[in-house]
Amino acid sequence: MSLPEIVSRAQWSAAREELLDKEKAVTRALDALRAERRRLPMVPVDRAYVFEGGDGRATLLDLFQGRQQLVVHHFVFDPAWEAGCRCCSAFLDQIGHLAHLHARRTTFAAVSRAPFTRILPFKARMGWTVPWYSSCSGDFDADLDMFSEEDGRPVQRPGVSCFLRDGDRVFHTYSAWGRGLEGLGSTTSLLDLTALGRQEPWEEPQGRAYAVGAPVTQERLRYHDEYDD
Repeated sequence: MSLPEIVSRAQWSAAREELLDKEKAVTRALDALRAERRRLPMVPVDRAYVFEGGDGRATLLDLFQGRQQLVVHHFVFDPAWEAGCRCCSAFLDQIGHLAHLHARRTTFAAVSRAPFTRILPFKARMGWTVPWYSSCSGDFDADLDMFSEEDGRPVQRPGVSCFLRDGDRVFHTYSAWGRGLEGLGSTTSLLDLTALGRQEPWEEPQGRAYAVGAPVTQERLRYHDEYDD
């Protein structure tokens, strides 16, 4: 095993300061990239997708649960499987308490191609409480480019898609897959994929933080059981 070099505290501090300058440069570059992501155009979703969930049939608009934004995890679960993808399962294990997303007017949900009757027992086994829907009756995942070619046949890949609601109209704003999912799972990492972002006053483009009410500040943070949703 190759271990780090052993140095004095003073040498470590100097090396840490040098690395910190590089980390700050990366953070500024990421802020600029996220602002560019929020400036992406959006596409109206006009197809009438139908999902199956715990309350029966649902539309894409229903998946928002009345909130302004929706983040969908395309969880790979083939209709013939008894259990879901291990990589997708590890991703879902990382998702934090949804109250912090809800307080920012954003809903998170998983969607899979397996019938809901197969999703339900696996969800119970894993102990997950996130909303999870079956898309087995339509082309939702294919339309959002969640398939790739392997050995001449289409294979679904894990991904995340973001949507914005304006009244009853739904728009697709962003999707990511593959290594684009690395580092996701926290509230802020998911919000950074959305058109409204973290809804904090410093974010570009200006005005998004106020689009759906007062901007989020440190003073508005709550314990997850103290939010009024």
